Amino acid sequence: MATIEHSAILKAPPERVFALLERVEDFADYSDLIKAIEPLGDERYRWHVHAVGMDWTFDVAITENRPPEVLAWESVDGVHNQGCYRLSPVEEGTEVSFTLTYAIRNRLVEKAVTRAAKPLVNKVSRQILERVEARL
Repeated sequence: MATIEHSAILKAPPERVFALLERVEDFADYSDLIKAIEPLGDERYRWHVHAVGMDWTFDVAITENRPPEVLAWESVDGVHNQGCYRLSPVEEGTEVSFTLTYAIRNRLVEKAVTRAAKPLVNKVSRQILERVEARL
């Protein structure tokens, strides 16, 4: 499994940060690569992403929603992946830690995907946290 991690400190209390992060359908407003997110009900969402010149669609389900500390999800189709935001209060506001793990059965393909995905996921993660902070 490959893992991508990113963290940032946002100048707001965890409750305010979490309130924005748990509105998954709004993530399309937070990143240039996310074209749309459709709520499917039962805490499931269909993501429409445009990256590396291609359109990607995948469904995810929220697996843990524990305000204001943890928001986690897992794919229900496509490339197997799991992600998590963990929020911790710090003196400056809230430390937000993002972790995404994914598995591709072919090791050569996984290496190629990791080379392409790591900078893209880091860019999306940074954009999301920067734009959430701007909304605060």
